[in-house]
Amino acid sequence: MRVDKFLKNSRIIKRRTVAKEAADGGRIKLNGKVAKAGDEVRVGDIMEIALGSRVTTIRIQDIRDNVGKQEAQDLYEIINS
Repeated sequence: MRVDKFLKNSRIIKRRTVAKEAADGGRIKLNGKVAKAGDEVRVGDIMEIALGSRVTTIRIQDIRDNVGKQEAQDLYEIINS
C-alpha cells in the first residue's frame, strides 16, 4: 500500500492529499529514509511522521483497505511521540 494511502486509512492524517504533500515535502521517513507518497508500506516498517514541531514514530502492524474508525488504531503501534 502507498504511504499516503496508509496514512489516510490509519487516520494519522485525515486527507490523502495532505498525506501526499507531507511525504513529498520530506516530512515522512520510512525505515530511516525520506519517503515519497508512492513508496510501498509493508508490515513491520518503521515510519517517522514530522508534523509541526512533533515527530511521531510508528511501527506498521497491519495493512487493510477498508477500515472503520475503531479499527484504524490497530494498523499501527506508536513507538515514540
